[in-house]
Amino acid sequence: MISRSKWIAGAFLFLACATSATSFAQDAVGSRRDDDAFLLLRDSVRREDPAKVEFYAAQLASYAIPSYVDYYRLKPRLRDASEAEIREFLQRYQGSAIADRLRNDWLLELGRKRDWRLFDEQQPQFALNDDTQVKCYALLSRLAKGQNVAGEARSLLTYPPYYGEGCGALIASLYQAKQFDDNDLWTQLRLAGESNATGPAKRTILLLNGSDKKIAQAIDTPLIVMAKGPGASKADHETFIVSLGRGARTSLKLAVLALHKAEGKLTPQEAAAGWAAIALQASYALAPEAGEYWRKAANAPLSLDQQQWKARVALREGNWKQVKASIAAMPPSLRNDPTWIYWQARTLMAEAGAAQATPEAAQLFGRIADQQTFYGLLAAEELGRLVTIPAPGAAPTPAEVAAMGANPGFQRALKFFSLRLRFEGMREWNWELRKMSERELIAAAEFARENHILDRMVYTSERTRVQADYTHRYPAPHDDIMRPTTSTLGLDRAWVYGLIRQESRFIMDAQSNVGASGLMQVMPSTGRWVAKKIGLTDFVQDMLTDVRTNILLGANYMNMVLGNMDGSQVLATAAYNAGPGRLRTWRGTLTKPMDSAVFIESIPYVETRTYVKNVMTNATYYAALFDGKPQSLKTRLGVVLPKGYTEAEQQETSFGSR
Repeated sequence: MISRSKWIAGAFLFLACATSATSFAQDAVGSRRDDDAFLLLRDSVRREDPAKVEFYAAQLASYAIPSYVDYYRLKPRLRDASEAEIREFLQRYQGSAIADRLRNDWLLELGRKRDWRLFDEQQPQFALNDDTQVKCYALLSRLAKGQNVAGEARSLLTYPPYYGEGCGALIASLYQAKQFDDNDLWTQLRLAGESNATGPAKRTILLLNGSDKKIAQAIDTPLIVMAKGPGASKADHETFIVSLGRGARTSLKLAVLALHKAEGKLTPQEAAAGWAAIALQASYALAPEAGEYWRKAANAPLSLDQQQWKARVALREGNWKQVKASIAAMPPSLRNDPTWIYWQARTLMAEAGAAQATPEAAQLFGRIADQQTFYGLLAAEELGRLVTIPAPGAAPTPAEVAAMGANPGFQRALKFFSLRLRFEGMREWNWELRKMSERELIAAAEFARENHILDRMVYTSERTRVQADYTHRYPAPHDDIMRPTTSTLGLDRAWVYGLIRQESRFIMDAQSNVGASGLMQVMPSTGRWVAKKIGLTDFVQDMLTDVRTNILLGANYMNMVLGNMDGSQVLATAAYNAGPGRLRTWRGTLTKPMDSAVFIESIPYVETRTYVKNVMTNATYYAALFDGKPQSLKTRLGVVLPKGYTEAEQQETSFGSR
């Protein structure tokens, strides 16, 4: 029999547990309600709905991330908010990522108002300093004080789509102050045409007394302007040159005919600029005439993109003399890029007819050989160093990892990740890494692993320079699924992981802006097609976010693409990103085997070019990690062959400098 006292104690215990459970459930409901209100607050700011901003913010007085509630409350009112109110926010959240974000917003507003007193005070405190418009306003402020900023402006003003009001005002003010001349403005006009930036082009040509309607037509409907010819004025000539570049995207043949017809009315330099505009589009198309067009463009002023494509076309032609001249003509910012340092060294080897690095080439290779990048690895291999995995060093202690868990920025990041707000989560996470030591970075990478945020684990590990745990840098999750899948298909597991690392950074619920899903970023249409091919009869689109299904479909698709590309990982990787149809077109331009590094460097899409470099680099590191022995990136790359090229033909054909 239970005693009365024990019965009463048990009843109290039951009531306490029941009350605790009820309280926990209420807290959970309250937390979800607050999260929903926060997401609606964020959406109201984006929709510029101040009434709803205040409504939802008022419900979040005790929210877990008060700094963002206050930011979203202040941002829509930034134009009218008092200086004291903004300063109070910056002081309250001093040193945080969101304070730097607000300072960025405030600087844009101060620049727009031309409040140089406050702008000059605040701009040096903008830690990230990654906003092109803010940089333009900073130069505009210095210009207003009589300083010469033309050289810095020319280096900054290279991509008109990023200009906005600040950079447009800077260009106009530089011209008015006679620090920019007509040639500077013609350069800006051509850049605007090259980058399809109609607004900046219209603003620029008005400064030169040209027609904004005509330049808009040259960019938006170029064939009409090409057909009319160059007109009489300098502005009309430059408008015609812009139309040639835009029209060549549609028809190289028509652009060439139009320039031939107009050459008598253009100055030699204008004609050369016209050929450069056409040559750039011919280069994107990998047209066999591209080299000829670049030769016709000799002595034309070239944009950064034109300078690089002139060198790439020379690489494809095996014209090492022209490669050397093109690189020598580049500004230091390009010439000292690892890409062109590597090709400078290769040019020296080609000139010497050497299979191994000459002393001068070795010196250049040595400048980049310690970089764990595509060209860094190729340079190291030219110096006799293969890819190996260094010892990881001492693992972080539990106390070091716990310190990362106590970091307020990381706590905010985890909260944002739980809300599927990856942009805000990454901003908070990356902000904290800026001030960390090597040991702290390693501990932060381990903390990311323990919390299953593998993309931040990889990013954090990549920031270390002396030590690194390569299982952080090159993780292999879901190997219980991956290993049997790749083994059954006879697929290189290192290559598959190398592709996943680039595609999704191991974010299982990753969604691209075109609808690709999951670890391997499989498109719904591709998923259905592959499922049908392999007999997966119950496939529905939602299955793409299931790890096992995503890997099964993605690996099978990689295997199919690899087969269609005759076993070339380089071609198959590019096809996975850009589509097999484009790769068939690009490969169809080959008449003989090509050094894979040359083929990769001349991929027309910058996204695909970067993607292939990264995937092949990743795969080489994964192979070194999996096999436990040195790996050759050059061997993995091999050569790219034309479709149907036989082994006998390959052996009989020499190419490049190798």
